[in-house]
Amino acid sequence: MSLTPPVAGPIADAWLVIPLFNEATVIGEVIAGARETFPHIVCVDDASTDGSGRAAREAGAVVVTHPFNLGQGAALQTGIDYVLRATDAQYVVTFDADGQHRVEDAAAMVERAREEEAAIVFGSRFLDGRTKPGLLRRIILKGAVWITNQQTGLRLSDAHNGLRVIRRDAAEHLDLEQNRMAHATEIVLQLARTRLPWVEHPVLIVYTDYSRAKGQSLMNSINILIDTIVK
Repeated sequence: MSLTPPVAGPIADAWLVIPLFNEATVIGEVIAGARETFPHIVCVDDASTDGSGRAAREAGAVVVTHPFNLGQGAALQTGIDYVLRATDAQYVVTFDADGQHRVEDAAAMVERAREEEAAIVFGSRFLDGRTKPGLLRRIILKGAVWITNQQTGLRLSDAHNGLRVIRRDAAEHLDLEQNRMAHATEIVLQLARTRLPWVEHPVLIVYTDYSRAKGQSLMNSINILIDTIVK
């Protein structure tokens, strides 16, 4: 199995959906790096206060704006709804705004969905040894994965990875109500209920100086575990 597809030009039938909250310093670079492969990108600006929406629009993305901060789950649902209602895209690719996801991994996952007729491709940082999350983060994430697997009946190695490819027929079943970090479990549960074919794909998560400085990765891991338990 190839981890990266051959260079085949833009992927015209997939849209990146990027939840966006106060990432103005990086979102322009993230979008610029993605558009050569994914020309269609929608960012859902979740009431940012730093001009993130303007930066995303200037970089070439479609921007949908929440008037109030609703959380990442709500932003994902808004973005997915936009793609389903406003485009004829065959695939939705959920993608983070902070630079931790790689475009080449997203492209490889779309290619795998086509080749294997998979309706859902879950990215996993634990299928190979490239991602180095650190011991504490690994323990927290593995705990959240175990709980999610018990709740959903799936057997994923990394259920809370935000990089996913979702075919249109699967995306049409999504109706996320958990706006905060618990959406990471809810989206897996709703996709599992479709009984459509799914696979996991190894990806590299890049823990950047920017994300580490924000403390985002570890705090998200802790929030995911708490929300998974109490949802």
